[in-house]
Amino acid sequence: MAENKPRIVVGVDGSPGSRAALRWALRYAEHSNGHIVALIACGIPALIDVVLPMSEDDVAAQAERELRKAVEETRVLLGTRAPVEQRVVRDHAARALLDEAQEADLLVVGHRGHGGFVEALLGSVSQHCVHHAPCPVVVVRCAAGWGSQT
Repeated sequence: MAENKPRIVVGVDGSPGSRAALRWALRYAEHSNGHIVALIACGIPALIDVVLPMSEDDVAAQAERELRKAVEETRVLLGTRAPVEQRVVRDHAARALLDEAQEADLLVVGHRGHGGFVEALLGSVSQHCVHHAPCPVVVVRCAAGWGSQT
């Protein structure tokens, strides 16, 4: 924790749930004078005899664009100029988030609700983070009406 500022890691993948998590994290950081690390994970699984339409570098570049877009749009929506450190990690999302959370005070992830009973359950990444994170975890649900916004 640098200069007693809480270090807040937030997972971003462009989904409505991750954008809700980013909004929550930015608001929390403003109130706590925290430092945000927004992380997007991109990894190409090892597949045999499958031709992928993009190279690993193209996937990472696309992930970086998605992260930058989500952060910029969310900052505009909230009217904040809070600094956000942006990281693209070539790994599975849960592993990347847990690695980054090793030095964090808080990990914030989104919930990918599917409606009905399934909405009461956590997604695999958020569930893995809740069970294995070395710090407190906030799982943010995407409120109705926010799905099309940032």
